[in-house]
Amino acid sequence: MELLRNAVRPYAWGSRTAIPELLGRPVPAPHPEAELWMGAHPGDPSHVIGPDGAERSLLELVEADPAGQLGERCARRWGGRLPFLLKILAAEEPLSMQAHPSAEQAAEGHAREERAGIPRDAANRNYPDPTAKPELVCALTEFHALAGFRAPERTIALLQAIETPGLAKYAVLLEAQPDPAGLRALFTTWITLPQASLDELLPEVLDSCVQHVKGHGEFSEECRTILELGEAHPRDAGVLAALLLNRLTLRAGEAIYLPAGNLHLYLHGTAVEILANSDNILRCGLTPKHVDVPELLRVVDFACGEMPVQSGRANGRIAVYHTDAPEFELSRVEWAAGDGGEVALDCAGPQILLCTAGDLLVTAADGEQVELRRGHSVWLPAADPAVRVRPLHGAASQLFRATPGTC
Repeated sequence: MELLRNAVRPYAWGSRTAIPELLGRPVPAPHPEAELWMGAHPGDPSHVIGPDGAERSLLELVEADPAGQLGERCARRWGGRLPFLLKILAAEEPLSMQAHPSAEQAAEGHAREERAGIPRDAANRNYPDPTAKPELVCALTEFHALAGFRAPERTIALLQAIETPGLAKYAVLLEAQPDPAGLRALFTTWITLPQASLDELLPEVLDSCVQHVKGHGEFSEECRTILELGEAHPRDAGVLAALLLNRLTLRAGEAIYLPAGNLHLYLHGTAVEILANSDNILRCGLTPKHVDVPELLRVVDFACGEMPVQSGRANGRIAVYHTDAPEFELSRVEWAAGDGGEVALDCAGPQILLCTAGDLLVTAADGEQVELRRGHSVWLPAADPAVRVRPLHGAASQLFRATPGTC
């Protein structure tokens, strides 16, 4: 049981306040801080802090003793790799629109690109590794996102509400076939439009969105999002694609699960994110990075309807976010102010515990103790005994727990 020192990723879309405030550092930070990574990702692994203050890469620890760190079953299932990555995600501006492949798609795509000799760090590489990348994001603050294709009848109503001459000739593709096949046809048409056609259509759509917002129309929130994206990416087909997705506002503690093929875009807010330990991303747009439209169309799932939002299935103080992802499971543990009760946490595999509110005391069966301050995290290898956790000072407290999905 050892504290972790974690890497901060300074992407341009990040916040200058959310992660520094969580970690107790001066606010604002000099530069945007987008993600705090907790895990054994080769690009930025956490470091465990020993009793003497010495540090060692968690990736090196896992590679040196996969059975002891991960447990025999987890090590065997995932080839000696920690299968999940835990993050704090702090979005001040929208990320790129993207989807992730299934395990089968990732394995096939990785093998194909290996045979083609594309360097794994090349800008046009789609599959740097052969694994899936499902993910779950749980809001710490109000969190805004686009995720999953909206039910066709609702999208038809939106397109009719902002109808322009240029938009109408494309909307009929969905009106004639209001199902996943119709969504595929419309989506494919929009993201493959010649730039000259985009340059004509997008200003029409944005002007109509302005009028809809001024008139307090039914889809004002969706239109504000389109205007925000259009201002940041004025010639990008991803702005049109965003018209097809569910617009979500998550409250603290609410989460969405994004399985393979789910097209999504995080807009704004701070969240805990857990995902498979993979870098496979197929981007749709709203980014200067590589967009491979044919490969994206092979991966995107055009199933449609409301995006499920979950608050976690509660058992006492513990709420578990259930998914079908074998790589991870996320739990949330909360204590009200004045509640000093202990919670026992046991697992046959590795765990990362992250404190997001209050201060906690983590006690192992052998008596070893670690104080877990807000923003800090601890690594529990599979070989460690079960632990008990309780608040230190009686304040309202919150803990997130990451484990493999097979735990």
